[in-house]
Amino acid sequence: MYLVYVSAKEEAVKTPPEIETIVPKYPDLFEEPTGVVDREIFHAIEIIPGSKTPKGRIYRMAPAEFDELRRQLKELTEKGWIRPSTSPFGSPVLFVPKKGGTPRMCIDYRGLNAITVKNAEPLPRIDDLLDRVQRCKYYTKIDLKSGYHQIAIRPEDQHKTAFHTRYGLYEFVVMPFGLCNAPGTFQHAMNKIFHDYLDKFVVVYLDDILIFSRSVEEHAQHVDKVLSLLRQHKYKINSEKCEFGRTRILYLGHEVSADGIRPEDAKVASIRDWPRPQSVIEVRSLLGMCRYYRNFVKNYSTITSALTDLTRLDTPWDWTDECEAAFKRLKHALTHHKVLMVPDPQRPFVVTTNASQCGIGAMLAQQEGKKLRPIEYMSKKMPSKKLAKSTYERELYALYKALVHWRHYLLGRFFYLRTDHQTLKWIKTQPVLSDALKRWIEVIDQYNFKLDCLKGEYNKVADAMSRRADYLGALI
Repeated sequence: MYLVYVSAKEEAVKTPPEIETIVPKYPDLFEEPTGVVDREIFHAIEIIPGSKTPKGRIYRMAPAEFDELRRQLKELTEKGWIRPSTSPFGSPVLFVPKKGGTPRMCIDYRGLNAITVKNAEPLPRIDDLLDRVQRCKYYTKIDLKSGYHQIAIRPEDQHKTAFHTRYGLYEFVVMPFGLCNAPGTFQHAMNKIFHDYLDKFVVVYLDDILIFSRSVEEHAQHVDKVLSLLRQHKYKINSEKCEFGRTRILYLGHEVSADGIRPEDAKVASIRDWPRPQSVIEVRSLLGMCRYYRNFVKNYSTITSALTDLTRLDTPWDWTDECEAAFKRLKHALTHHKVLMVPDPQRPFVVTTNASQCGIGAMLAQQEGKKLRPIEYMSKKMPSKKLAKSTYERELYALYKALVHWRHYLLGRFFYLRTDHQTLKWIKTQPVLSDALKRWIEVIDQYNFKLDCLKGEYNKVADAMSRRADYLGALI
């Protein structure tokens, strides 16, 4: 019997029989996690001296949400993850909708995070991790089940996680989702478990555990060892998100295989798939974005001359073969390695976002001298007419999608966020939240960034990507 997975290209992928014999030895690893496991690693919550104890409001809920609140409180209590509290702390509870399922109860820890001392737990350099896995043939990726809930809160800090509900005050005894220092604690716990084998045949980046080997026999031994360590430390894994014995796998935004490592296609897709301009306005938008990188593109003026000529007032619209060639050369130049920077984890990242009624655009970059060099681009159509009507919500949506897209670069690190929308500065304190905003802010609040507001004229790249011509009809 084979374990069969479906690849990103919808191709069935069989697990080698050598690996198949290993996984069934550990049925206990796939059980539902419950209770609090006594481990050496706890999550601590240090408060900035002199801070005011946060006490959040109780959000109004629909009758169905009250039913769900009672159910989830009962489930978390039975699992031993929460208990009644008398704490002076009290964060509000909210529900965020899940696709095709029941709403998920979340705690709005923005007040607590604002007064928490940020930890300095270092995260691994992504380029170092990728260097370790090269020239290997077999890969296994493991994901922990409710990973944060498998780590306990330090006993003297448990009262700080307290949250208000219609049915009383509760507090977590395990690490909940939404605490700003949780990623660092999780990384520390994983490093502790795999310390003797890190970089030899396993690397860990937050909740992404990757096992790598040169032969299938060697890989079977390595998988066995990792699963044995997870059993020893009483961690549970999520079978639905694990991939065993693959020869090609996606890891930290890169496709890894025996052929080498290459950036995931989505890294440059926003530029590579840019539609052919259909008007002078669209050509000007494209050139406005590209001009930002002219110092990094050899012979930029020569490459773009045919497109620049189209924008002159005395030139009639005529998309010639020369224009088409210039358009293709320009897109190739923008996605070439001489323009795209290899990320340096020792430098802060800069995320620039923008949203229009048509779509969203974002760029991940780092400073090089006085210039920002792009690392990756991202753009998406606006998903609904309703969202497109609110400037604040669509700008917040752009930020949310950018952080999720570049999570492996940004989570657990300080970075700069640049936007031309001033009201985003209130995202940490806004009291009234729609269902969508609850979900987005719950994710955003895990990140540590400084928001810099730009004038629109300095936000050309993200602005252009949010207004791509093929997005204009998305909401019609």
